[in-house]
Amino acid sequence: MKVKLLYQDSKLPVYATPGSACFDLHAHVSVPIPFNAGSQWIIGTGLSVEVPEGYVLLLFSRSGHAAKHGMRLGNCVGVIDSDYRGEVSIILTMDDNLGLDNVVEIRPGDRIAQGMLVPIPKVSFTIVDEVSPTTRGAGGFGSTGG
Repeated sequence: MKVKLLYQDSKLPVYATPGSACFDLHAHVSVPIPFNAGSQWIIGTGLSVEVPEGYVLLLFSRSGHAAKHGMRLGNCVGVIDSDYRGEVSIILTMDDNLGLDNVVEIRPGDRIAQGMLVPIPKVSFTIVDEVSPTTRGAGGFGSTGG
C-alpha cells in the first residue's frame, strides 16, 4: 500500500509481530493529549494512504487501550475507502460508564489504532419477493443462545 508521510516526523505503520493481523498506526500530535472519562478527540496519524482499488482499510481499537483504560474508536470501526486521499485520522473516545478513574495521555508517536487491508467484493442487489429460508430464520439478537 502506498503511504505518504505528511510530516517529516510521521511514523510508518508497523506490524508488531510476524503473526500480527493488523499494523499499528501512531499519533501525530505536537503535545500530549489528555484523555479522561467522556473525552473524545480526533487524532491525526500524519499519513495519507493509497488504498488499492478493490480493497478497504479497516481501523480498529487497540485491545490494551480498551482493557486498561476503556478507550476505543468513537466509530467502533473506521473505514478508509480506496478513493480517500486525506490524512488518516482516528476518533478516540474514553468510555465514562466503566467506572475507571484514570487519565491517559496520548503522546507523539504513541500507537493509537490498528489497521487491516481487506479485499472487498462488489455486489449487485436484486429485489425479490422472498429470501431463502434457513433453520434460524428471522431469529435475531440472542436467538442462537448467546
